[in-house]
Amino acid sequence: MYGASMQGTVASFDAATRSGVLLLDDGTEMRFPARAFDASGLRLLRLGQRVRIDTDPDGEVVRVTLPTMI
Repeated sequence: MYGASMQGTVASFDAATRSGVLLLDDGTEMRFPARAFDASGLRLLRLGQRVRIDTDPDGEVVRVTLPTMI
């Protein structure tokens, strides 16, 4: 079950650890763990790429996807 969905931009992404940092539209930085990237089915993220994130009820990022993906 997901809590909230929001959008942001990839500020950093480490392909080796599959984790990174997003810059939300309000300027807040939000880290995402490898499990959130793995849940997306994506192979790579690039800096500046627009993404949608889903969080759990506690606010932890659980999935990072492209805005066009559902």
